[in-house]
Amino acid sequence: MEKNMYYEKAEAVIAQVGRAVIGKEDYIRKAVAAIFAGGHILIDDIPGVGKTTLAMALSKAMELESRRIQFTPDVMPSDIVGFSLYRKETGEFVYQPGAVMCNLFLGDEINRTLPKTQSALLEVMEENRVTVDGVTRSLPEPFIVIATENPAGSVGTQLLPESQLDRFMICMTMGYPLLEDEVEIAKGKSSGIAVQDVETVMSVDELLQIRRQVDEVYVHDKIYYYICHLVKQTRENAYIEMGVSPRGTIALVRMAKAIAYLDRRDYVTPEDVNEIFLDVTSHRILLNARARTGKMNAEKILQQILENEKKPASQLKGRSR
Repeated sequence: MEKNMYYEKAEAVIAQVGRAVIGKEDYIRKAVAAIFAGGHILIDDIPGVGKTTLAMALSKAMELESRRIQFTPDVMPSDIVGFSLYRKETGEFVYQPGAVMCNLFLGDEINRTLPKTQSALLEVMEENRVTVDGVTRSLPEPFIVIATENPAGSVGTQLLPESQLDRFMICMTMGYPLLEDEVEIAKGKSSGIAVQDVETVMSVDELLQIRRQVDEVYVHDKIYYYICHLVKQTRENAYIEMGVSPRGTIALVRMAKAIAYLDRRDYVTPEDVNEIFLDVTSHRILLNARARTGKMNAEKILQQILENEKKPASQLKGRSR
């Protein structure tokens, strides 16, 4: 298949998901980019703005086997990774797969469950495998986690640990729809009805091929330095107690490559980095008391960092690796 055909497949996925999630094209684009970059997605928002619909539409458009868990305090780690069941007739323990044995795992309201259950996802998200009773099993390829959470402070929520937040490639807040879009939703052109009409336009094999093509997108040394300077600023900022980790640096590179790919380019520009900088870094920083007393939030601080760092030239083409 020619590369242009893969570009068209990617655009078709965005278009199909847009049939189910009206007025959120930017968020759909970033979610698709994260999947192409091999990352996991966290959606932090109030209930009822289309978080679950987005995840289900993505799974259908890309023919991904999906499973969903509604996280509550009684969900146990074994529900996630599976467990061994003793069969009396054979005298053997047989592995019962957990919910993560799929291509796309949707964890609804992940911050409503207990910390031990949240932490059960750590090995899964990082290593793409589960270990039960000393036996390690690989997950299907690809494996993607899309988790939703309610804003901090909501009744019954448990804060996710920094180690788990760092394993999400991006964190998005979708927000309320615009007036015109909400009118369309009210007319019944979105939500659960439309998600049934989403067409499958990409196979798993095609998704894996796109991931390989994204990995080959060229990144000039000046772009690498630009990304690392931005990350360095998060570690030295007067309002930030904990800056972006090296894993965050890698996520910035991978997401920038995926954004360039969606724009049908085989090289990354500074604008690609700027487009996804907040989504990749906002959940990876920890603000200090000075930020809270000064009424500074993560978005405002990160936007200042972008404005303060000089961008290299946009046309940094080169031979794809």
